[in-house]
Amino acid sequence: MTWNKKINPASLSWLLEEENPGVRYLALRDLLESSDADPELIAAREKSHRDGPIAKILDAMKPEGYWVTPGAGYSCKYKSGVWSLIMLAQLGASVEMDERLQLACRYLIDHALAETGQFSTDRTPSGTIDCLQGNLVSALLDLGYQDNRMELAIDWMVRSVTGDGIAPLTDKKATVHYFPWNCGPVFACRYNGSLPCAWGGTKVLLALGKIPSEKQTPQVESAIETAVDFFLSIDPLKADFPTRTGSKPSPDWWKFGFPVFYGTDILQLAEALVRVGLGDDPRLTNTLVYIRDKQDEKGQWVLENDYKTWVRFGPLNQPNKWVTYRALKVLRNSVINQNTKNGQ
Repeated sequence: MTWNKKINPASLSWLLEEENPGVRYLALRDLLESSDADPELIAAREKSHRDGPIAKILDAMKPEGYWVTPGAGYSCKYKSGVWSLIMLAQLGASVEMDERLQLACRYLIDHALAETGQFSTDRTPSGTIDCLQGNLVSALLDLGYQDNRMELAIDWMVRSVTGDGIAPLTDKKATVHYFPWNCGPVFACRYNGSLPCAWGGTKVLLALGKIPSEKQTPQVESAIETAVDFFLSIDPLKADFPTRTGSKPSPDWWKFGFPVFYGTDILQLAEALVRVGLGDDPRLTNTLVYIRDKQDEKGQWVLENDYKTWVRFGPLNQPNKWVTYRALKVLRNSVINQNTKNGQ
């Protein structure tokens, strides 16, 4: 089965228009799978880094490698270092294309990563939280940043999911224990009443799926299995995951946005599950149908959620190329999962 037979052909044509080089580059790279040596892809990648959102965000960076204020880069949402790098990764930026990105990634690790592997709001281990850990591991992998300290960050993220070798929060004398916010295995979070947080878990699962195959250890596979069991224990489309007050899920689950920061949506959860090979899992069918059915008659998806950051990515409730790219990428990869299973 060819994935693009299941979509409106006008969708791809729209994304490939020259007027938005950033989306055009991502569409060529991720939807058409153009070769790295393809002149069209090379030109689009260069233009996406030279013009548009990537350039604007990097131009706002301080010479030392941070945005807005020095330090761990968590405060001043959504313009400081943490959020700028998360956004740059989602835009397809690469350290190979601009040396400022290399500097920014190194600055972030120097100031936000604890010596024991926790990405933190203040560089102390106690300031870690799953959504931050997952977001930054995911972003740094996407940006192509190489640093031995990333091994520590990945190791903590993996073990914090399964609980392997980590003592309970109450065991303060243990060499390694959970912390006030990242307070237990399977995405337990104090902000969520010490219950598993599906928002944080989505970020972690997405990051786990991006770990290079040669580093997919049994421990990584166990963490992925734990995450999948959590998310597919219910129909993901209902998003009936634990909440602090037992209330209904946040309506943001069903609002597709760009970029995606500490909150999440059904589309990002589907991206994470498809990335670990579950695009053909019948438990994900309702979610994929929902994503497909949100497109309009032109094969376009609208922007339903956004943030105040360096760049505006389009008006709310209007057809949006960035969201359309996100949706098509998930649908494409789900078909590839099915083809792989069927030996096609």
